[in-house]
Amino acid sequence: MATFYVAVISDHHILCFSLVYLLTGCCESELTENSEIKSPTREFLASGSGWLYERNGTTAVKDGATAAGEVAFSSGPGLEANSSGKEWTATRRLPQALIIGVKKGGTRALLEFLRLHPDIRALGSEPHFFDRHYARGLDWYRSMMPKALDGQIVMEKTPRYFVTVETPARVHAMSQDVKLIVVVRDPVTRAISDYTQIISKTPDIPPFESLAFKNRTTGQIDSLWSPLWIGLYAQHMERWLAWFPRTQIHLVSGERLISDPAGELGKVQDFLGLQRIVTDKHFYFNKTKGFPCLKKPEGSSKPHCLGKTKGRTHASIDPEVMQRLRDFYKPHNQRFYQMAGQDFGWQ
Repeated sequence: MATFYVAVISDHHILCFSLVYLLTGCCESELTENSEIKSPTREFLASGSGWLYERNGTTAVKDGATAAGEVAFSSGPGLEANSSGKEWTATRRLPQALIIGVKKGGTRALLEFLRLHPDIRALGSEPHFFDRHYARGLDWYRSMMPKALDGQIVMEKTPRYFVTVETPARVHAMSQDVKLIVVVRDPVTRAISDYTQIISKTPDIPPFESLAFKNRTTGQIDSLWSPLWIGLYAQHMERWLAWFPRTQIHLVSGERLISDPAGELGKVQDFLGLQRIVTDKHFYFNKTKGFPCLKKPEGSSKPHCLGKTKGRTHASIDPEVMQRLRDFYKPHNQRFYQMAGQDFGWQ
């Protein structure tokens, strides 16, 4: 009988040990399986203009911009890790999209608004690669870009590209598939905004009226003066269309970017093939600046508006000069509307 009880107890211990082993093994196996990276997944949580998003358990906050347009990843520069310690690498790539113009059209606002999107990695500064630093080569240009994960779009903005003669061919040599974005604005208003910026830095320059005309008496416009020359959009657009199809160039209305930022951002997101993440809930209109601002980001005590130089009061210009400029630009605008396939309604 004693032998019988010892056998039963021994069998019972073996059974318990086996169950514990099997359960532990199963759990460990399941944990190992679940820790494998199967595909990049995201969860988006909107909170003002701060975007909290997760990629395979690693959380990063996309809120505002660093100088190089980078977001810090929690597992070190350019890397994200999951619970198993495996890492998938963010790399520096050449841009897939460029904001190429125009100066004083609203390019900075567009870039800051787009940076709310977790699938956009944008350089904060203007690299001026294709117009000033082309001799440094594509490796240098790539090194300037923020690190990005697969599926994220790398982009930069340099408004001077749109009006630089050599740039379209150079961009095409880098990529025939790059997506191009141009923010355009009433050329008369744009010229005055440009001049306002110039006098803020060099207040001793001559008045706008004397610079805008070769001969004030005859009314001959000096179309080579930079603030006026930039506004000859059809002339510049023609060069880009010689290298890229119209479908690869998206035009943003600078006026509607102010009056309806969410609407314009929606079209840009569609053009880039992205989900419409940035919507009207991210914006409010600042009546003092006369400009849309981003609502309060998560963890911030105040909303985010662009710098003091944005939305500032323009220089006062003689109304007669304004009318002469409108008459000058009218045929150029009509030609641009035909190229663009849309009427921007500039008077």
